[in-house]
Amino acid sequence: MSRPLSFGADEIVAGVDEAGRGPLAGPVVVAAVILHPRRRPRGLADSKVLSEAQRETLAPRIRQSALAWAVVAVDIDEIERLNILGATLAGMTRALAALAVAPTLALIDGNRLPKSLPCAARAIVDGDASEPSISAASILAKTARDQIMRELDAVHPGYGFARHKGYSTPEHFEALERHGPCAIHRRGFEPIRRLIAPELALEGL
Repeated sequence: MSRPLSFGADEIVAGVDEAGRGPLAGPVVVAAVILHPRRRPRGLADSKVLSEAQRETLAPRIRQSALAWAVVAVDIDEIERLNILGATLAGMTRALAALAVAPTLALIDGNRLPKSLPCAARAIVDGDASEPSISAASILAKTARDQIMRELDAVHPGYGFARHKGYSTPEHFEALERHGPCAIHRRGFEPIRRLIAPELALEGL
């Protein structure tokens, strides 16, 4: 693992990460976090390598100790309109703008930066594994999205959203075969497009 970057004492650094780019259903959620330099929770890591219990323990500690944090959900309509990358980048801009403390620098996980940001920014590939502020953002984004998917499971029963969170699992594909896509499925994604193609073909007759 690479060492975290070092910054000047006056730099206010926000880490930014998302959860939910890959699933077939539900929103993409973006978080931005400015960690307190002297009150950093122990155990920060890429949310993907943490257990659900570890993430749920760390999330309130991050919220309580951070100088500022924000979580933004980008819904299915915007994902369909902008595509998943565009929706993710839009969410990053909004999350940074929503912070109660204005950052001077944003560290963004990945290799792409939004075109319009409220501060300077750097893209860092695998930043959620190397930069504590991005790790913290990844945990807040993941736990927030998991909670949203548990709530959507009650609205759209029969798909198992509370368990697989909209990802491409055998259970999810079986439910899609039985019920077809629901309102929160991403119709621009190939597996969903394949399922609805016959309906679209009939509409074109």
